[in-house]
Amino acid sequence: MAPGGLPYFDPEYESLSIRINPPRVNVDNDSCGECTLVKVDSVNKPGILLEVVQILADLDLIITKAYISSDGGWFMDVFHVTDQQGNKITDNLTIEYIEKALGPKGRTADESKTWPAKRVGIHSMGDYTAIELVGRDRPGLLSEISAVIANLKFNFSAAEVWTHNMKIACVVYLNDDSASHAMNDPTRLSVMEEQLKNILRVCGDDDKMGHTNFSMGLTHIDRRLHQMLFAEMDYDVKGLTNEADCVAFLELKISIDRCLEKGYSVVTVRCRDRPKLMFDIVCTLTDMKYVVFHATISSDRPYATQEYYIRHIDGSPVNTDGEEERVTKCIEAAILHRVSEGLSLELCAKDRVGLLSEVTRVLRENGLSVSRAGVTTVGEQAVNIFYVRDASGNPVDMKTIERLRKEIGQSMMLSVKKAPLSLKAPKARTKTSFSFGSLFERFLP
Repeated sequence: MAPGGLPYFDPEYESLSIRINPPRVNVDNDSCGECTLVKVDSVNKPGILLEVVQILADLDLIITKAYISSDGGWFMDVFHVTDQQGNKITDNLTIEYIEKALGPKGRTADESKTWPAKRVGIHSMGDYTAIELVGRDRPGLLSEISAVIANLKFNFSAAEVWTHNMKIACVVYLNDDSASHAMNDPTRLSVMEEQLKNILRVCGDDDKMGHTNFSMGLTHIDRRLHQMLFAEMDYDVKGLTNEADCVAFLELKISIDRCLEKGYSVVTVRCRDRPKLMFDIVCTLTDMKYVVFHATISSDRPYATQEYYIRHIDGSPVNTDGEEERVTKCIEAAILHRVSEGLSLELCAKDRVGLLSEVTRVLRENGLSVSRAGVTTVGEQAVNIFYVRDASGNPVDMKTIERLRKEIGQSMMLSVKKAPLSLKAPKARTKTSFSFGSLFERFLP
């Protein structure tokens, strides 16, 4: 007996089954002529499917097929994957990383820094400060945010920006340009916080102004962006804003059926295929407290069909029409968070304080609105990727692109690509939260 008469509980007992039956991972390049098979057998645990899919997504692997089963306390997955060019995974370092990350020991701290795991460090350690911003989107907002940060002599090390239904969520990694480490001066932090609140408050109600929040733990950055938009109920809107939105929406079909004999709800999604589609759906189901017991994923390019057998974490299926509608809307929103219609602009230049502010100012002055963005710094080189439309949400006139080339082409490289379809729609509240932590190295797309 433990002191006080309570029965003794061995803290190691909870992990006993995993230690007795460690995960088995097999990367198979022989069974299929067109793709690599990644097979995972493991004791089941909460969140394991999202963990596996997240690792494959971080490596930018394309999941063309998958078979998932996790009934009876055991988790068995088979993923058919290729690289971005549709080839098998033959790089030994990538294969070794998959085996280690999904295997018995999992990911170590050192491996996390050298492999492309995108995480938001939400604690007061490390060389970077992570800032989360959520609010109501408008043309030029990203330019105003980056101008405030540049004026205070903070430098962008990385950032991810998503917009959906007139709401914006972004996670920004900054360091102090004078010392190249996280911001430790509470006065400067307070000034930046107040200025950013004022920017967001322009489009918000006074009684719902931004606030500061400190939280603990590590969250994958893409998952965090989904959570931020979900918390702002970006899924709960009516109406589409332009013809391109309607076309994209018509390509997305979601149905929920009830499998009464097994007690499951069956969620079927059919839409245009794209990278990280499975991650976005599994991420959303997980954060909505649903458990995936079985799933079948297939892609017959350009479309994908994904079927999930789910129950709520309390063991109940999706029981009401209202719950079905909410699950459908949330999955729709999650799929559309990452997709962008219009043009993709990739700009490469030597990193410096104010670079992002300068670029976003030029985009704003040329009437362009940023629907999604990714900022990465590798050594002294900054790579900024922007998905843009005109201020009305319509495709960009190529004459505008030529003006951009003349304005910024002297100081940086500009690459223009066609972006895939996406969606957008109406309005939101405003919120600002600040969190402090480490930046884990990212893989360039």
